[in-house]
Amino acid sequence: MVTTLMPPVTVRSIAELLAPVQADLRAVEAQMRATTVDHHEAISFALDHLLAAGGKRLRPALTMLASRLVEAPHLRSVSLAAAIEMLHTASLVHDDLVDGSLLRRGIPTLNAHWTPAATVLAGDFLFGRAAELAAEAESVPVMKAFARTLMTIVNGELTQMFTGHALASRENYFNRIYGKTASLFAVAAEAPALLAECDAEVVEAMRLYGREAGMAFQIMDDILDFTADEAKLGKPAGSDLRQGLVTLPAICYWEQNPDDANMAALLNGHAGDPEIVEKVVQAVRASDAVESALEEARAYVARAQTALERVPNNEYRQALSELAEVFVERSL
Repeated sequence: MVTTLMPPVTVRSIAELLAPVQADLRAVEAQMRATTVDHHEAISFALDHLLAAGGKRLRPALTMLASRLVEAPHLRSVSLAAAIEMLHTASLVHDDLVDGSLLRRGIPTLNAHWTPAATVLAGDFLFGRAAELAAEAESVPVMKAFARTLMTIVNGELTQMFTGHALASRENYFNRIYGKTASLFAVAAEAPALLAECDAEVVEAMRLYGREAGMAFQIMDDILDFTADEAKLGKPAGSDLRQGLVTLPAICYWEQNPDDANMAALLNGHAGDPEIVEKVVQAVRASDAVESALEEARAYVARAQTALERVPNNEYRQALSELAEVFVERSL
């Protein structure tokens, strides 16, 4: 059966949840567009091109909600949120180059315009700008967390390149999506608590919230890769599987159907065969694997919400709790 995912009526929309920090997010956007050193005109083009692509800006939104929750210094929190989104943007530049992607969100990637060398250097500039913005938070613990996250992201990408393809392993999958996605959500929630000099229990609770919510977010992305309308998704269903990346829905399917010959062939060197991949994609969509993966995502949400029980209870904690639910109840 094909699982249709509909948002429950009891959960507020992302727009409603982020309404209290909309002014903050406009300030974050302005910080991201500002540059503080002389640079080649190509950098301005790259920055305008990348920021025009938009995106949900969930990471800086999470940072600003967390900042309001723990009462971190406002202007420094804005710089921190801009740093985290700039780090995310820089990592996407390099990801698109490594993956050979020519489109992101329906817009040509930077490497579709430039040579690989120029694309790498532009990404490097953005990493530098992200570090500069993080330094404006004026907190050594925040800088350490920021640097740790960058290393985690890069290590995750290298792990995926060398060992992450055609492996139907939960351990491999969860490690990979932590490095790819959840580590950045974790620092987005943790860093405001560090900035506010909260006690260790609150810092750890916020980090855990971000980690678990980020894991849920990525699992849902991987579910939508199989279930979403292809026109809205902007790519074929099962595009990760077509690139040799085995995500949680396919892992759940393999666990439920260990004798599936097409899945076995895909895991044994036939990931590039479009006919086999298409058969596996359709089999996953028609099975209970999507629902099984969704149950995993909801378990991560529950753990994220439990972590929030250790932090001050106010409207921002409630918004963060609901935001984690929205992560797994969205249609895109």
